[in-house]
Amino acid sequence: MVSKVNLAEKFASIDEYWKPKIVGELDDHYVKIVRIKGDFVMHRHEGADEMFLVVKGQILLRIRDEVLRLKEGEFAIVPQAVEHAPLAEEEAHVMLVERRSVVNTGEVRNARTVEAEWI
Repeated sequence: MVSKVNLAEKFASIDEYWKPKIVGELDDHYVKIVRIKGDFVMHRHEGADEMFLVVKGQILLRIRDEVLRLKEGEFAIVPQAVEHAPLAEEEAHVMLVERRSVVNTGEVRNARTVEAEWI
């Protein structure tokens, strides 16, 4: 079955930062969306790449010794096992594409570790 997803409506239904929601499935990957503001923990995903697409706003993607500024409509793919941490000075809306097994905080477990849910 083919269906469409209205990202604006989905983002509007999210009321918490850093709580990714699943909006689609592609083979063994989930398409997730998340509203972010502030800093996130430095982490990595062993055995899995992760794509960050900025839908609204902008983010800083800290990767080891460099920082990428991603604006609306831009994306970056973080290769597996590369330490990274997104940061949004103002609220940003981000779409993620990652394997189903990926946990948002990678190998780090803390208060921000959550299992993504369908929205």
